Amino acid sequence: MTNLTTEAIAKLSPKALIAALRQADPADPALRDLDIDVIARGIDPAKLGKDEFADLLGVLGDLADRGADLDLAKMDPHNFARIISRASKDQIDAVTSRTGLRERVLDEVFRRMEVHFRTDRAGATRAVVHFRLTGGAGGSEDVYEAVIEDGTCTINKGATRESRATVTLGPVEFLKLATGNASAPVLFMTGKLKVKGDLGFAAGFMSLFDIPKA
Repeated sequence: MTNLTTEAIAKLSPKALIAALRQADPADPALRDLDIDVIARGIDPAKLGKDEFADLLGVLGDLADRGADLDLAKMDPHNFARIISRASKDQIDAVTSRTGLRERVLDEVFRRMEVHFRTDRAGATRAVVHFRLTGGAGGSEDVYEAVIEDGTCTINKGATRESRATVTLGPVEFLKLATGNASAPVLFMTGKLKVKGDLGFAAGFMSLFDIPKA
């Protein structure tokens, strides 16, 4: 298999890295020593084309599904935030327009919200927030539910409870918001984010999370 050491990855072009990963065998012992963060540190969205960015995330997901230890869930929070925050609108559009890859990335971002929830900021807050992410296949929306209670945040797919606020926005805006590169009030004022219900609570919702900086 192609040499995928830290030094080798740094020398590979984006196209060569994607090709090497596509050819990799998840069962190869050499791949077991490959750290997802080694690849992450070598990813600069500015040097990737629109489709190359989606191709790279897609091939990592495919390898993880086939048994390689390259799951996005194991990527360092700061590396994950850097990659997402520096991706262009076209790159994120390419990711979120691919069935399977869209779900993988959105699921991972919401999963990290549970991890980065700040109990100390929440106090006795009890609330349910629904996120409706537009732009799915055939004009569909992906719905995620954040339940804040007992000092924890639990994320569900789909709506299971009545919400205090329902936030509707596109995946590009959501990913920028979730990585600290967009402001909910600004998105609201520019019409890129819509809120039904408690507007004030929705505007400050992200302050309940310790968002990793890129």
